[in-house]
Amino acid sequence: MTGIAAALVLLAGAVLFAPGPVDAARRLLALHRPPTPPRPARRRTERPDPWREAGAWDELAACLRAGLSLDHAVRAIAVSLPDAMAGPLTRVADLVALGADPADAWVPALEEPATARLARAARRSARSGAAVADVAVTVAADVRAEATEAVAARAERAGVLVAGPLGLCFLPAFLALGIAPVVIGLAGPLLERT
Repeated sequence: MTGIAAALVLLAGAVLFAPGPVDAARRLLALHRPPTPPRPARRRTERPDPWREAGAWDELAACLRAGLSLDHAVRAIAVSLPDAMAGPLTRVADLVALGADPADAWVPALEEPATARLARAARRSARSGAAVADVAVTVAADVRAEATEAVAARAERAGVLVAGPLGLCFLPAFLALGIAPVVIGLAGPLLERT
């Protein structure tokens, strides 16, 4: 008797879990279907790291204070910056190395918002001798301050977003344990009078 029961269980499992004719038809159709072209890969946009950027501006200031020329210092820090910032700064360094007028060489860096402040300072320095290292330190401090504010804003927004689901979790319990007994307690004597 147990052998027959085991056979029935195995047969039921085979019927339930075996691929049926519908699955076989799908597999056959999939074999004759032309392959779908691959989707183009999403190009990930590089998110600039503000702490890395601030560190690069500090490196630039250190290089300049150590006596390195501006074009060599820019080449040294370009590897630490995102491509959007490193490209214009490398072009500036190339132009300065080729002997271009420093005021004209910084034009590519003026077009990138993240490097525009440094480019304006470097152009002034080429004309008036102002210290670019101090400007680089100031830019680094500004980048850090902006990053700190952004992190604080995200943390505050997360606190507000967490409060909603928590309120929805506690609201039924508050209604069931706090409001319902009071309403029932007040409604009981009123219903008895009628």
